[in-house]
Amino acid sequence: MPTIAPKVLNAYRSELARVLKAGGVNEGAIRIAFQNLLGDAGRAWGMTVVAEQTLLVGSRKSLRFDGELRDSLNLRRGIWEAKDPADDLEREITSKIQAGYPTKNTLFENSRHAVLYQNNQRALSIDMHDDRQLLRLLETFFSYSEPQVDDFHQAVARFRREIPDLAASVAEIIANELKHSRDFKLAFASFVALCRSSLNPQTTEQQVEEMLIQHLLTERIFRSVFDNPDFVRRNAIAAELEKVITVLTKRAFSRDKFLASLDYFYKAIENSARTISDYSEKSTFLNTVYEQFFQGYSTNIADTHGIVYTPAPIVRWMVASVEQLLRDQFDSSLSDKGVHVLDPCVGTGTFMLEILNQLQNSTLEHKYRHELHCNEILLLPYYIAAQNIEHEFYDRMQNYVAFDGICFADTLEMEANKPQTSMFVAENSQRVQQQQDAPIFVIIGNPPYNVGQQNENDNNKNRKYPHVDTRIRQTYAKSSKASLQTKLYDMYSRFFRWATDRLGDNDGVIAYVSNGSFVEQIAFDGMRKELLKDFTSIYVLDLGGNVRKNPKLSGTTHNVFGIQVSVAITLLIRNRAKYPERQQAELLYARLDEWWRRGEKYSYLNQHTDYRSIAWQQLQPTSNGTWITEGMSDDFAAFIPIGSKEARSGSVGAEPTIFKDYSVGVLTSRDSWVYNFNSQALEINIRNLLIFYEYEKIRWKKSDKIDIDRFVNNDETKIKWSDLLKNALIKDIDINFANTKVRKSLYRPFTKKLIYFDSILNQRRYSQHKIYPNSDAENENISICVASIGADHWTIFVSNIIPDAKCGITGNSINQCFPFYIYDEDGSNRRENISDWALQRFQAHTGNSKLDKWDIFYYVYGLLHVPSYRERYAANLKLELPRIPLLAPAQFAQLSAAGRQLAELHLNYEQQAEYKLKHVENRAVPWTWRVEKMRLSRDKSAIIYNQALTLEGIPPEVYEYRLGNRSALEWVLDQYQVSSDKRSGILSDPNNLDDPEAIVRLIKQVINVSLKTVAIIKQLPVLA
Repeated sequence: MPTIAPKVLNAYRSELARVLKAGGVNEGAIRIAFQNLLGDAGRAWGMTVVAEQTLLVGSRKSLRFDGELRDSLNLRRGIWEAKDPADDLEREITSKIQAGYPTKNTLFENSRHAVLYQNNQRALSIDMHDDRQLLRLLETFFSYSEPQVDDFHQAVARFRREIPDLAASVAEIIANELKHSRDFKLAFASFVALCRSSLNPQTTEQQVEEMLIQHLLTERIFRSVFDNPDFVRRNAIAAELEKVITVLTKRAFSRDKFLASLDYFYKAIENSARTISDYSEKSTFLNTVYEQFFQGYSTNIADTHGIVYTPAPIVRWMVASVEQLLRDQFDSSLSDKGVHVLDPCVGTGTFMLEILNQLQNSTLEHKYRHELHCNEILLLPYYIAAQNIEHEFYDRMQNYVAFDGICFADTLEMEANKPQTSMFVAENSQRVQQQQDAPIFVIIGNPPYNVGQQNENDNNKNRKYPHVDTRIRQTYAKSSKASLQTKLYDMYSRFFRWATDRLGDNDGVIAYVSNGSFVEQIAFDGMRKELLKDFTSIYVLDLGGNVRKNPKLSGTTHNVFGIQVSVAITLLIRNRAKYPERQQAELLYARLDEWWRRGEKYSYLNQHTDYRSIAWQQLQPTSNGTWITEGMSDDFAAFIPIGSKEARSGSVGAEPTIFKDYSVGVLTSRDSWVYNFNSQALEINIRNLLIFYEYEKIRWKKSDKIDIDRFVNNDETKIKWSDLLKNALIKDIDINFANTKVRKSLYRPFTKKLIYFDSILNQRRYSQHKIYPNSDAENENISICVASIGADHWTIFVSNIIPDAKCGITGNSINQCFPFYIYDEDGSNRRENISDWALQRFQAHTGNSKLDKWDIFYYVYGLLHVPSYRERYAANLKLELPRIPLLAPAQFAQLSAAGRQLAELHLNYEQQAEYKLKHVENRAVPWTWRVEKMRLSRDKSAIIYNQALTLEGIPPEVYEYRLGNRSALEWVLDQYQVSSDKRSGILSDPNNLDDPEAIVRLIKQVINVSLKTVAIIKQLPVLA
């Protein structure tokens, strides 16, 4: 049985004492302490506390209680109700029970006493000041479980294990019938054509198979859980799928016999569902089943479409805020006739249900029949949403009316103002056309979050949306200064673009809860600029929870969705009729406490019921699209840009820069294949990849050439695909190994590897082939490399060989390289990359006509190491490339000399003297210089090199020289280890058989370089 750690109880006592000392004596002030105790203690049982929940009892009567326990399958396992310390707890309990409070597993407490009811009887009554009694109470509360709940958990676990095999069985039957059954082949082909003409022209046969499998395996659930035997007949899409399933089962297999193997699962669901009387709870229950289905059936689908449910407090707050905004800005209401509302990605219908709940009875039927619209592209949530919405209307009006406002459609394929062709079945087609014709005024929802696959071999790309993506290129991307703009095509930013276009030139409101990265990340600077132009008011409520940015947070604890990225609610209002003079939106921002837990954020939204209750801060965005300007220094804008996109492209009116051109480092998309410490191993890897590539080319020539993504073999032990390599295969391009393409590279700081430098096998070379076109350039050219815009940890280094895009960088950012020379691709036409304008400017400023471009180059490198510069302008450096101040002539000379010294150290680190370390040898094991994986001692004064050798005497100053979030020495320890790539199995081994002491020597040299670097930096001038 799980136990509760003493520190959890101690934290509760401390928090409660703090609240009481501050004067908090009522329930609202003190209950958060017990809520946190339940949350912390319950995690050992896999329980989550959800605050301020409502339970429907009877037809329309609802009970509201302070919190409930939810298990890993989102089933309610217990109820918690808090009262004031001064309240008579027994009287309050009696009152609550008489009001209909369930007592299956309910805990009542007032911070002094607590009473636990289980199985409708009093189970425990304790003094909460007694730790032993309190622990017993909590353990009894968390441990309670009904038999059908246990059965359900066991069934779900088994279902998740078995569903892939069951799905594979159906897929095999489908494949066989496609070969042998003419009727099924015709029915299937007709259905595929229907999907392509209706949903998305890129719909594959595999996706259609998935729809059939989903329907076959889950249709019984909808009939039984919702007690709706007419489900298939009433739902147009289900009816269409049934036609294909009927042909499939006519001769291939017995449907009932096949599904009998799932009786254990269906019965467990049905038994659990029988214990639930509240329809909304049934819906929540079914959402859980749906989530478990996809986690077992297809994690790729879940990843692509973002199977994440919007918590009720967020939905309530957003709908209430939209209602109030309509009143405040448009003298209107969601209930008013003519206010058309659209949820473009309805999921299981949570937003529509809340909107229905907001509508007045007098206009409910009209709104329901004519002015509420929603779309869903995944089959199972479409089914759930349709039933949820129809049931809510029935519950309100006591009259069943099919909801014609829901479309089985891909929203992003529904181009603004474009008439639709046939959309699935006639009924669905008519619904889609009605939606397209509707003057949408409110768009609300939770768009998908997925940015796209990170690995081409995963074959899990987001769909392409030519119209929306073109609009992004014309607007968000065109207005952006970011070098990498792939994030602009994240699904949620596509939905922002689509919604803005869907409003057309009309006024209206858009309310989204989405990934919050667009608020600050540089990749979205153009999107931020465009939103300011497109709307008259913008409200952003930042719910935080960015675990990737702040690893001390926990997604499951601090994030409202339990995910890793930040979440924000955005309200976009266009009211040109009221504010015709506004050229830029009024921008209002609020952020919840970074350290608040999920429950605290829900409570905040419940207490601050709409946008009027929020303490908004009016932001003054900068001209470059920065919204959050906290910590930025205004004088940074007066400095000279090191480089810019505008100057690089020769844009008219571009601000002069120091460097004319610059480039990202190499981004290969197949590092384990094209990088290696050993030249022979590198050649073997490349040759093996190319042999398999040739084999795939031969297969492709013989194929029907329909879908390259589905065609290629994605076994990553044989090949690593990228879009360039797939395109080469399609075009029948020969790729041959060439020794001249094996080049030296700086893979990570103080880590040189060999790279196979090739225009196809390197996904993005950017301009590195014009910076280091051949080995001769390595003898004369030098690049200053700095962290790209948006980096969490700023870094700078210098290289005279091809740098990797992630060299010195951690997280999602990259480095930008500013070379002294640029060449043509064949190595000819060498020209200096520092502008003549910059030379004249620096000569004039210093009064030194003999100053040359190398002096400027080293001045820049020296300045970028100045601690006071990096600290003062840290916020600026996250949002734009460095700008270089013109310091006094004496300081220029000092920094240029220091930059030259630093560059010499960092470029030629392998020629530096070795720092003397103490060798401590372990004679109990055989001697070897071989490294497997080095590690630092706890106090970082020694390196455990291997079992035979420890290197002692590392001075602490070594760790002051940092590149990104690691010291130079820690980069070496991180990179010089034997490792095997998880996907390809390719071994990386830094040990040099011809020079076995090389790694020890490198360590000592890097320590020496680090100490000298720190000493030089300490002598640099402080910015005035």
